[in-house]
Amino acid sequence: MAQVGIVMGSDSDMPVMAKAAEILDELGISYEMRIISAHREPDVFFEYAKTAEEKGFQVIIAGAGMAAHLPGMCAAIFPMPVIGIPMHTTSLGGRDSLYSIVQMPSGIPVATVAINGGANAGILAAKILAVADKELLGRLKEYSLSLKESVLAKDAKLQETGYKNYTK
Repeated sequence: MAQVGIVMGSDSDMPVMAKAAEILDELGISYEMRIISAHREPDVFFEYAKTAEEKGFQVIIAGAGMAAHLPGMCAAIFPMPVIGIPMHTTSLGGRDSLYSIVQMPSGIPVATVAINGGANAGILAAKILAVADKELLGRLKEYSLSLKESVLAKDAKLQETGYKNYTK
């Protein structure tokens, strides 16, 4: 049974949404990924959102661009946390998506990450789940430690090679 639902309105969102899935994979969290357009197939979307809890989802990660209704509509129907990922758009650079997701009406909160912030959405979903899962919390702590070690290694390389030779 999947713990997280990942849903996007278009396959053009896949590169960003894949980053959320990669984090969930790395942390051992089960998920289901779907492409469902709230505007082009509202009946399919409503069925998805209405049955998400029954499927075992504890969090939904919803990516959307432009008007970005998908995250908010998920939050209106699904009773547990929804994380919105605003997608970069060519017309307004993703600000339209960001504003649409963060400006939800009172009572319909959507947690929001940065424009194209797929990895952070996966991490935030894991942190939400870790509230009730000590093993997952341990894996998250290990993940954070690996980020620190990565930065330390990059700094050591910089100190050894100098900035002029760093990328060579």
